[in-house]
Amino acid sequence: MSEAKDAKEKRVDETKADKWLTPEMERTAAQRAKDRANAARWDLDVAVFLFAVLIIIIILQFQKVRIEIVASVAVFGLAMVWLIGWRRGKLLYKRFYQEEILKLQEELSNKQTIEETIEERLQKALRERWNKQ
Repeated sequence: MSEAKDAKEKRVDETKADKWLTPEMERTAAQRAKDRANAARWDLDVAVFLFAVLIIIIILQFQKVRIEIVASVAVFGLAMVWLIGWRRGKLLYKRFYQEEILKLQEELSNKQTIEETIEERLQKALRERWNKQ
């Protein structure tokens, strides 16, 4: 029962936070996600694949294979690396964008909670002062 109540409160907080998200915040989140995705696009798998392509090209050169075939293998390898990086970047961007939006929503809900707490304390202090007079 408590979990359902917590989930409902979380959804309410998220909708409140959605109202506070400005286009500037969304652009900032998108830029952060893009930067993170670009940095993470090239990983060890891509480096190993590039190294394998390089080894194949060197072997083909030593075997006196025609340059047209070697060039085709090289272009195909580079195209595959670009395609893998592009696809990986696209997937990572989506994931990072969602993470950045959630961070912003969490920050906004925390800020709202702090503001509400301050407001409640001020109201309490004013009531106490009013009651003393």
